[in-house]
Amino acid sequence: MKNICFCFQMHAPYTLKRYRFFEIGQDHYYYDDMQTEDHVASLIQTSYMPLCHTIAEMIRLSKGRFHCAISVSGIMLEMFEQFAPEMIDTLKELAETQCVEFVVTPYAYSLANVYSDTEAAEQLLAQQKQVEKLLGVQSTTACLTELLYSDEIAIQLHEMGFKTVMTEGAKHILSWKSPNYVYSSSAAPKLKVLLRNTNLSDELAFHFSDPAWHNFPMNAEAYAIGMANLPEEEQVANIWVGAETFGMRQSAETGIFDFLKALPYFAMEQGMGFMTPSEVAKKFAASDAIVAAHPLTWAGEAKDLSTYNGNDLQQEALNKLYAVAERVHLCQDKQLKRDWLILQDINYLHFMNHIDQGATQFESAYDAFINYMNILSDFLQRVEEQYPTTIENEELNELLKTIQNQEKEIERLEKQLKEAKKEAKKEVKKETKKAAPKKSCAKKAEK
Repeated sequence: MKNICFCFQMHAPYTLKRYRFFEIGQDHYYYDDMQTEDHVASLIQTSYMPLCHTIAEMIRLSKGRFHCAISVSGIMLEMFEQFAPEMIDTLKELAETQCVEFVVTPYAYSLANVYSDTEAAEQLLAQQKQVEKLLGVQSTTACLTELLYSDEIAIQLHEMGFKTVMTEGAKHILSWKSPNYVYSSSAAPKLKVLLRNTNLSDELAFHFSDPAWHNFPMNAEAYAIGMANLPEEEQVANIWVGAETFGMRQSAETGIFDFLKALPYFAMEQGMGFMTPSEVAKKFAASDAIVAAHPLTWAGEAKDLSTYNGNDLQQEALNKLYAVAERVHLCQDKQLKRDWLILQDINYLHFMNHIDQGATQFESAYDAFINYMNILSDFLQRVEEQYPTTIENEELNELLKTIQNQEKEIERLEKQLKEAKKEAKKEVKKETKKAAPKKSCAKKAEK
């Protein structure tokens, strides 16, 4: 029996405001809240909410046989809480069906797994806690930013306790192999690797309403039959797309939601089932090991990091940003740490791409770079004020340990002082009680 593994990815960046050079050192707030709220509202109304309702209906109509995964970043969950709490309720309802797996993605939708192991671990743990707190579920499947993966990252994930990782079925790592099997990591053999079926996923995401596409017009029955006709021994078709595919990239008028809603019926008619990534990894043994010496993603023709770090502008921004990673980890300033998270969003690097800027408010890659670097300059100044670069990281770490130890000692002494005060009060009360009867007896004697 063949299986289909759907995953819908939800993430949007905070919109950065126009930040001028003369504002550096004067203005420490970097975001256009109105634009962010408008964008999130549009995403939810046009795409995310209708998609979630469609998934709920697919689960109901299939009597619980439709299973899928959702990847939603911590930053996106924050936005839902802030701008549309009803979206949290909707996701929680999906979680309660036990038919939807909420896979773990970096909290800030960043490239931390490439540039800072410590930061990467912190973001994944923060994401797990956030999903458990808001939705009440856990997962041991990692779906990193833009399906980022490499042998080195596989070791990181395995050491953190992840059982499964999702990545792109790129030709340069597959060669003649099919993405429709479960694989293991060559660097961490116990870690299962699931590969996105690029053709099936992109056909849905980019060609659904394209009249020039050879399968136009697409319909659920033909799509299901096409998957059923894959070689009999192939185990699973991984169809992973951005959630904005439904309603935004492919508008509701194209019939994309009706297509999705009808798919379980025709797939099950062909004898196919639906599984979450964890279910796939548990059911099937690895057919082979995957080698990925260099990072790969689902972006661009090359399926690597070049969309985000392929030019001098992007590399300059990344190098300056992650150069202070260790110092930010040591600090206790909540606003500084929050800005650090948000500024790691991969979309800001995408805006600096000369060929493909993505959906951006900037006129050019250079314009996006200047705006980001002005903001980053102010951020770096704030880090410098707290932890000067004249102090080596090791020396700074020792100083902070000393300060932390002193704070603990102060806390201990304050606790002792409180206990001593309590004991003193008890003693005073005892003495008062002892003295009270004596006064009473004295009065009787006088009478």
